[in-house]
Amino acid sequence: MNTFTYLFLAALASSALVQLWLARRHMAHVRAHRQQVPAAFAERIALEDHHKAADYTVTRTRLGMIELVYAGLLLLAWTLGGGLEWLDQRWRGAELGPLYTGTAVMLSAMFIMALLDLPFSLYSTFVIEERFGFNRTTAGTFVSDLVKQVVLALVIGTPMIMLALWIMESSGGLWWLYVWLAWMSFSLIMFWAYPAVIAPLFNKFSPLENETLKSRIQALLDKCGFRSKGIFVMDGSKRSGHGNAYFTGFGRNKRIVFFDTLIDSLEPAEVEAVLAHELGHFKLKHIQKRLLTTAAMSLAGLALLGWLAQQDWFYNGLGISQASSWMALLLFTMVAPAFTFFLHPLMARLSRKHEFEADAYAVSQSDGNDLIRALVKMYKENASTLTPDPLYSAFHDSHPPAPVRVAHISGNI
Repeated sequence: MNTFTYLFLAALASSALVQLWLARRHMAHVRAHRQQVPAAFAERIALEDHHKAADYTVTRTRLGMIELVYAGLLLLAWTLGGGLEWLDQRWRGAELGPLYTGTAVMLSAMFIMALLDLPFSLYSTFVIEERFGFNRTTAGTFVSDLVKQVVLALVIGTPMIMLALWIMESSGGLWWLYVWLAWMSFSLIMFWAYPAVIAPLFNKFSPLENETLKSRIQALLDKCGFRSKGIFVMDGSKRSGHGNAYFTGFGRNKRIVFFDTLIDSLEPAEVEAVLAHELGHFKLKHIQKRLLTTAAMSLAGLALLGWLAQQDWFYNGLGISQASSWMALLLFTMVAPAFTFFLHPLMARLSRKHEFEADAYAVSQSDGNDLIRALVKMYKENASTLTPDPLYSAFHDSHPPAPVRVAHISGNI
């Protein structure tokens, strides 16, 4: 153990304790407001639905606390407990050469991590979601999704890992810059290709058939100057009762996607208002801003890794005896969240700012009251709590709390 070991332990402990404290605050706050629907929603949300949202939130938050402790213990086992060291030495013994050894270590570590997380995914899907009436995933669909995810990880992840390791080994001191350029290029390609290539592997996307709704949506798109590859309905009900809508892709490959559960629960005017909000993100260039933020943060992270990868204390402090490019990547990816957790409020605040701006744009292009009605229905259908703890929300929520958001929309009408 060295100084960096103690720094890592302090960061891990402090971030975990703060997250547990925030989760306990959140559950207490939700429970304290369980018996009364907030005044702004009293005429729209039944007390029974408010109870369901509170119980669902507390149940999921409690599971999140268990997952947090579990993940922290696993991280200690992987690092100071010798898990990564053991895995690294086993693959080094196969004498495959640096490129193939590093690829094998990283892929096997990711596979084991996913396997260790599987019980939580099963419990969340088949116990919690089932208990609250959201789960529609069958065992067959769950297994099929897992198989597809593993195949995609191998087909897409293997060449990217090999490319990154090759760049790190052959590009000198500025390898981190070239890895960043390769990663950003890959991310943009995937962002462009996802709608047509990857998403259809998991869900069916059908053109919107409701002509009345389609006409309203097309009129809004023309008004806002938005061009896309089409308006699609996704069979989200195949896996869950939750509803949503989103844009995907960019350039000429943009798509508008509505969950079938959302289409079924909203009136045409409400669907139009939700779409106007999403168009607000497009018109106000929020997607580009988020991409630039992500690019800047990943560049800073890789530059830091470029320095850390040359320091023996970085490896030794995390239980690794032999420095390598693959261990530098693995260690940095695994321990970085413990050091960056306290940046979450900044990112969440930026996201909420974008949501307020998109809401204001939606009000300017559609009826704000329709947007409020749509949001209330979505809160109800998704069992989203109307009374999150403010401090917990500031750390974790990318969207403003429901009462704050509705009040903001009302002020713009």
